[in-house]
Amino acid sequence: MSDRRSLLLAAVAACCLAGTGPALAETAQEFVIGSADAPVTMIEYASLTCPHCASFHNETLPELKKKYIDTGKVRLVFRDFPLDQAALQASILAHCAGQERGPLFLSAFFQNQDRWAVADDPSAALRQLAKLGGLSDERIDACLADKELGDSILKMRLDGEQQHSIQSTPSFLINDQLHAGNLGVEGFSEILDPLVN
Repeated sequence: MSDRRSLLLAAVAACCLAGTGPALAETAQEFVIGSADAPVTMIEYASLTCPHCASFHNETLPELKKKYIDTGKVRLVFRDFPLDQAALQASILAHCAGQERGPLFLSAFFQNQDRWAVADDPSAALRQLAKLGGLSDERIDACLADKELGDSILKMRLDGEQQHSIQSTPSFLINDQLHAGNLGVEGFSEILDPLVN
C-alpha cells in the first residue's frame, strides 16, 4: 500500500472511527442524476483518481444515461470513495461547486484525469481546472481548508466500506446488489434490463 493511501486511511480512522466526524447531511452530499421515481437506483462509489472510474464516466455512462437515466428508468447516485489525497482534494472542489454544478465538475475531473492526476503538482492542476469551472482562488482556498467538508467525504468512504463492503473503485450498488468494476454498456444492460422491463 502506498504511503499516500496509508495516510488517507489513517485520516479516515482518526476522523470517523472515533465518532468525531460530522453528520454527512450537513456537508458533503451525494450527487444524483435521474428521476427520484426511477424504479432502479444505481449507487456508484468512485475515486476521482481511479482510471477505471474515469473510463466508466467517459465511455460507459453517456450510453447508460441515454438508455436508462434520461428515460426515467434509473437514478444514478454518486458517492465519493477517494483513494488518495489528490482524489480527496478533487472531491472537495466538486462539492464546493454545489449540488447543481458538482456533477459538471466530476465530469471535467474525469475527462481531464490523465492531465491533473499524474501531474507533478496535482493540486495546482486541480486548482486550474476549478478556476476554469468558475471557482475563485479565495473559494478554492476556503474549500480545501474546510476540515468538516473533507471529513464528511472521508466518512462517505468509510460508510461504503463498513455498510456495503466496498473494496475497490468503481463499485456499484444496483438495487442493493453489489457489482465491482466498470462492466461496460453490455454488462450493465444485462443487470438493468430485467429490473426496468
